[in-house]
Amino acid sequence: MTALISREELKAGIDAGTVTVVDALGGDYYAKQHLPGAVALAPGQVDAMASSVLPDRNAAIVTYCTGPSCPNSGQVADRLTALGYANVRKYREGIEDWADAGLPTESS
Repeated sequence: MTALISREELKAGIDAGTVTVVDALGGDYYAKQHLPGAVALAPGQVDAMASSVLPDRNAAIVTYCTGPSCPNSGQVADRLTALGYANVRKYREGIEDWADAGLPTESS
């Protein structure tokens, strides 16, 4: 079971530059809206792309998707942990909670 992170903790980590945020939706969802500085890594891409997108296996990493009903963030977090990433947490509430709180998002 992946440890969780609160919106407040995640915002502090993003603001301080101490966390790598992983958007577990990817594709068009990522292009339309993602958390500041997030990298896209959908469940089917983890094995092939994790080492290039996330080279530091000891870095603080937080995965997210749309919200509590979306399984992607947990799948990506579990797979990263299985691949040897040591500090992975999940923002269960997801981008819907982040945006509803009026916090900034980015698009590409």
